[in-house]
Amino acid sequence: MIKKILIGVDDSKYAEAAAKYGFNLAESLNAHVGLVNIIEPVAISTPIGDANGILGTPLYGLNAAEDENIINAQTQVSESIIENIIKKYSGKMQVSHYTEYGSRGEGILNCSREFKADIIVIGTHNRSGLDRLFSSNVAEYVVKHSVIPVLVVPTKE
Repeated sequence: MIKKILIGVDDSKYAEAAAKYGFNLAESLNAHVGLVNIIEPVAISTPIGDANGILGTPLYGLNAAEDENIINAQTQVSESIIENIIKKYSGKMQVSHYTEYGSRGEGILNCSREFKADIIVIGTHNRSGLDRLFSSNVAEYVVKHSVIPVLVVPTKE
């Protein structure tokens, strides 16, 4: 029985499609929804003029106050994403929400255990070639490492 559905969200159209599908599924099953947004650490870099300028060089020397400001800004964005999804799709449903820090794939899996989810709903898009090489595929990671069912909602480009 599916009584708890965890939906991974961010500010993409892919997550929006997953949220819509997940809430519709939850409504049809009378299930409790958990929303999770993962905040990955920010890699701030400064461009340099040689061949390494494509990737940049790490910016070191941020003080504790600057680090805290970055974390606070990321947290506010995360909370806003979750609030917008709840307003748009939850209706009268019970919704729990989580903000995790770290790797997106691991964060979703950790949250699924904490929430005691019966299923995870996440969005994805088709990537190939260099785009796939340079980007992590969170959906693929979650599918490979989850011990509960994962529903991957595709979005057409």
